[in-house]
Amino acid sequence: MPEHGIVIVGGGLAAVRTAEELRREEYTGPITIVSDETRLPYDRPPLTKDVLRGERDDTTLEPPEFYADRDIDLRLGCGARGVDPAAQTVTLADGTVLGYDQLVIATGLVPRRIPSLGDVDGIRVVRSFEDSLVLRGDAAAARRAVVIGAGFIGCEAAASLRKLGVDVVLVEPQPTPLAGVLGEQIGELVARLHRANGVEVRGGIGVAEVRGAGRVETVVLTDGTELAADLVVLGVGSHPATGWLDGSGIEVENGVLCDLTGRTSAPNVWAVGDVAFWRGGGHEVRVEHWSNVVTQVRVMVPTMLGRESLHDVLVPPYFWSDQYDVKIQCLGEPKATDTVHLVEDDGHKFLAYYERDGVLVGVVGAGRPGKVMGVRAKIAGGAPIAEVLNS
Repeated sequence: MPEHGIVIVGGGLAAVRTAEELRREEYTGPITIVSDETRLPYDRPPLTKDVLRGERDDTTLEPPEFYADRDIDLRLGCGARGVDPAAQTVTLADGTVLGYDQLVIATGLVPRRIPSLGDVDGIRVVRSFEDSLVLRGDAAAARRAVVIGAGFIGCEAAASLRKLGVDVVLVEPQPTPLAGVLGEQIGELVARLHRANGVEVRGGIGVAEVRGAGRVETVVLTDGTELAADLVVLGVGSHPATGWLDGSGIEVENGVLCDLTGRTSAPNVWAVGDVAFWRGGGHEVRVEHWSNVVTQVRVMVPTMLGRESLHDVLVPPYFWSDQYDVKIQCLGEPKATDTVHLVEDDGHKFLAYYERDGVLVGVVGAGRPGKVMGVRAKIAGGAPIAEVLNS
C-alpha cells in the first residue's frame, strides 16, 4: 500500500478524469485532489456561452458523492504553491505539506492580461465560474462592450454578449478573427458570421489604452479611434499555470514538458491537460481543448501504474466552438500557413480542408458536423489531399 498515494494538483476536468481513471484501473491507494477553487470541479467551456448568457447556473462535473464513493480526498480553496521533487512533497498555500508517491500536474491555464490598460473597473477576463457571473452582471447593465482579442474565447464572448443585446466591437490585431489558428481565409468567414449578427469587427488593429473615471468609458485604438464602452472583455489568450513550479527543477517550456505518456523531467511527476506539453518522436502535443484530456488520461494513468496503455495519444485532435447558431468544429492539426481548400460555403455554413505537403492535415467546418467527423480516418491516415477532394 502506498504511503502517500497520488496527489493531483488542479481542480478541473483533467484532475477529475485522472482520479476517475485511477479508480477504474483499480488503483486502491490514497488519491488527493488539491484545488485553489472553492467550487466543486466544473466544466469551463460553457463559461463564455451558456453561463454568461444566464442559461445555465451549474456546470459541476461530478456531485460530492462521486468523490466520497471513490474515496477521493478533495481539498478545495487551497492551491499548491511549490513542489520539491527530491523530497516528493507539495506545499499548499496555507503551509500544509503533502507527501506523494506520484504527483499529477493538472493546473490548466491562466488568462493573459494587458498590464498597460491599468486597473480601470469594467475590464474582465473569463477563467473561473465567478468571472463568468461577474461578466453576466456587467452585461445586464452594459450598452456597449469592446472585446479585445478574436480567438475562440473572444469570439464566444462577443457572440454571447451580442445575444444579450449588448452592442459589441470585436478588436483583433491580426487581419481577421482566428487568423493565427485557422488562417485569414477561414478567419474572414468567422468575421462574416459576427457581422451578420450585428458585431462590428475591426481587424489589423490593437488597443492603445482604456480611459475612464474609475470605470471603463472609452477604448482608444492604436490608430487613434475612440470607442465608447462601459465594458471591456479580454480574450488575448492564456498561458500554462506553471508559476508555482518555479525552483522545482521540473522542466517547463510552453507548459510542463513531458514525453508522450505524460511523464515529466522529474521522477514520479506527471502532467496532463492544457498545462502539459507532450512531445516525442517528432510529435508535439499541447492542445488546449476539452476533448484532448480524456485521451491523455487513458494513456498516462496505465503508464503511471506500470501497465501498458491500450490507447494512442496521437489521434487527430478535435475541438469545437459554439457561436450564435453555428457550431464551428476543427479536426486535426490545421495551421494558418497550410493551403486551404474551401469546398462548401453557402454564405453562413462552410467546410474547408487543410493541406500540407500534399496531405490532408485538418478540416474546419461551421454547421457541418457529419462532414467534419467523416474525414477523421483520412486525417489519421495521412490521406493525399487529391484523394479527399475527388471523393
